[in-house]
Amino acid sequence: MSVNAQVTLAAWCAALEWRDVPDEQRALVTLRVLDTLGLIAAGADTAAVHAAADFAASEAGTGAATLYLGPRRLPATRCALVHGVAAHCRDFDDTFPDSVVHPGSVVVSAALAAGEAAGAAPEDIGAAIVAGYEVAARIGGAAGRRFHARGLHATGIVGPIAAAAAASRARRLSAAHTAWAIGLAASMSGGLMAFQADGAWSKWLHVGWAAQGGIAAADLAARGFRGPLAAIDGPANLFAALLAGETVDIAALTADLGGDWRGGGARFKYYPCAHVIQPYIDAALKLRREHTLAAANIAEVRCAIAPWAVPIVCEPRAARIAPATELDAIASLPYMMAHALGAGEVGLDALAPAARTRADLRDLSLRIFHDADPALGHGFDARVTLRTRDGRTLTATADAAALDRERIAAKFVANAGPLLGAVPARDAAERLMAMAAPDPAAIAAFFGAR
Repeated sequence: MSVNAQVTLAAWCAALEWRDVPDEQRALVTLRVLDTLGLIAAGADTAAVHAAADFAASEAGTGAATLYLGPRRLPATRCALVHGVAAHCRDFDDTFPDSVVHPGSVVVSAALAAGEAAGAAPEDIGAAIVAGYEVAARIGGAAGRRFHARGLHATGIVGPIAAAAAASRARRLSAAHTAWAIGLAASMSGGLMAFQADGAWSKWLHVGWAAQGGIAAADLAARGFRGPLAAIDGPANLFAALLAGETVDIAALTADLGGDWRGGGARFKYYPCAHVIQPYIDAALKLRREHTLAAANIAEVRCAIAPWAVPIVCEPRAARIAPATELDAIASLPYMMAHALGAGEVGLDALAPAARTRADLRDLSLRIFHDADPALGHGFDARVTLRTRDGRTLTATADAAALDRERIAAKFVANAGPLLGAVPARDAAERLMAMAAPDPAAIAAFFGAR
């Protein structure tokens, strides 16, 4: 990406109008907001979110944005921090298959907070979310899965830049100021995969910090704080620094802007675990349902999986078989498969200690194995072979589940119900899905009414 390309991206974001966004992309924004708000509610009572909220509230004074998890108004940056952590901490958020970037927790959190603080119209917030998703798709897509391969959390790298694009558009910053904000945000990119070793919470912080950083970058740029225009391409650009020695298709970053809506490619999750595990759960549930499988009759399960995904969800095997923390369970293919086959479903209760320590699930996990297969992994695909004790061999394949509006609405109700109440959650889902564009005042009212 040349300097002009960074400027081109910024100019496109600044000029984007809600009326010019295709209907299918606008419909996706409605679902992205619904999904992310449900995830914020789902994370509300976790220790990580309590710590983040206490940190955010520790600063004196009030702010111009609503914290959905308590009767407070805080600076937009701090609201975005807390909401980002909350939306990502159950690993239930949407994902781009090619880069494994989680855009919604970052972009929606940043756009809503920045937009509310700026008094933005709902249409501007909708356009901001589209802009943020598009930037996330293009920056992440240029790197592919290579950030992860180098021990970097891709969402922590791409997130601040996407959040800056969204916050800048929500505030209707000029193209020049948006380019500065993108440049400043690129210097905030970071995130080590070190959490994999001990289940630490830094993974969740990466997302909240990215949302906060993007707003801060836009606020600074709006005040005349200059950002580098060579942050995405140049002698010391993002890719050169973090992917040194590798080739990146720079021209593709701005190709067909406004024609090829790559932001629409983020896949929704229907289970609270790593996205690469999702199709395996679908395959397991399909086998269980179609063949009336009892866990005790399962002799062995073999999961063919892309080699790049093996260290993420399969190894080290001992930690995957006996997940000590929620994060361990989220990233365990054998455990999640055992829960699907043994319990017949995978919901948030699969992350709880009571489920992680079930002897029957532990025993079943020991019979679930993986086989690296380079033919898989171009998207989120799966192949499962199951052998029963009575001599049957059963197979199933699956890909990431298709978009399902009713399923996303039901997911919101399940996630938000414990915080809002079942009836208010259903009402909120209906009203959110009926919104022409995201309205932060109405959204705040849903959460404030509890």
